[in-house]
Amino acid sequence: MRINLAYGKKGLIIDLDDRWDVTVLEPQSSPGIPNEMQAVQNALRHPYQSRPLTDIVSARSSVGIVFNDITRATPNHKLLPAILNELHHVPADQITFFNALGTHRLNTESELRALITDELVDHYRIVQNDCRQREKLEHLGATPRGTDIFINKELIECDVKILTGFIEPHFFAAFSGGGKAVMPGMAGLDTILQNHGAKMIDDPFSVWGEIERNPIQQEIREIALRVGTDFIVNVTLNQRHQITNAFCGNLLAAHDTGCNAVRQLAMRPVDHLYDIVGTTNSGYPLDQNLYQSVKGMSAAAKIVKKGGAIIIASECRDGVPDHGLYKDLLLNAKDPEDLLTTIRQPDFLNQDQWEAQIQALVQQKADVYVYSDNLSPELLESLLLKSCIDIRALIGTLLQSAYGADATICVLPQGPLTIPYVREE
Repeated sequence: MRINLAYGKKGLIIDLDDRWDVTVLEPQSSPGIPNEMQAVQNALRHPYQSRPLTDIVSARSSVGIVFNDITRATPNHKLLPAILNELHHVPADQITFFNALGTHRLNTESELRALITDELVDHYRIVQNDCRQREKLEHLGATPRGTDIFINKELIECDVKILTGFIEPHFFAAFSGGGKAVMPGMAGLDTILQNHGAKMIDDPFSVWGEIERNPIQQEIREIALRVGTDFIVNVTLNQRHQITNAFCGNLLAAHDTGCNAVRQLAMRPVDHLYDIVGTTNSGYPLDQNLYQSVKGMSAAAKIVKKGGAIIIASECRDGVPDHGLYKDLLLNAKDPEDLLTTIRQPDFLNQDQWEAQIQALVQQKADVYVYSDNLSPELLESLLLKSCIDIRALIGTLLQSAYGADATICVLPQGPLTIPYVREE
């Protein structure tokens, strides 16, 4: 059985033994819209529970448009020009583009040009949010859960705030898109740390696909509304990164509608748990580093047996990475249990602890093997993970040494674009 895994920009083909009991699980396919620009413009002019964008913005308005960074597949080069077409009556010097970085590193100029086009970089002001620069943040009080709200001052000062993004399954916030452009995108570090704290991550409803009872998603929305989000422009994408639909307008109405559409395509039931689950991190750009690859591990963990094995193929061209504290948290832990003990200590707040926490939770359930062209076996071992040099060979070894010839195997070629679940749930 030949399976094409989403890996880097080119993919990875694996050839599994036809005698093995293998199930391949992918999201339902959805065709790309023939005329993407026209479809987005139609959505901008016929939004959910909102006036059309051009009617919201006056010629005197200062406008802030928030866009995703280099780690996301959002087609900024298509969305942002479509938005500007609706803002033709607003002078360019009244429009600012905000790069929603969360805790990620600043993007280079060449990355920005690739993200949003030379035209926009050359003719508009670009602000990259640095969550650590407290002097550039404004305090907006606290959420009902007690999270202090620090948001980029310049965004707050804009008369009209437009959020862009794309909606896909998210391992602890239910779905991406929507208010995530503000929190964590344009938030301060303290706000992100509190929202992504150990108790929030441990909450049983901080999972894939759960919106209404999810404390993280609900607080994200509360913060985005507190900031004064006027309009969102979200899209859904297929495996080829083509736009399949656009959801514009009111934050809650447009995002809920988009999430429901993704849920119908992404959530895939299975009849039982599996001994071995192979997965990816959806290929480039999401599999640029190991930190992001925890998402693929988490998707696989939903359908792996206790004591089973997860094999993730992730290119990790950006390494672990070296920026952030995820790597340090792993290096300083003896094992996953020790890591969880550290993170769950009262008042422990550390950048990237959420990713390390979820990795450790996955490893409490199953062994995790990583196939990557850019991470050595020695490095992976120091990060509490196991190395995979050859996926087919590893599965063969696991069948012989641990699970037996009748073991069940499931492969998620698109990784976290698929939300698998056991039907009885």
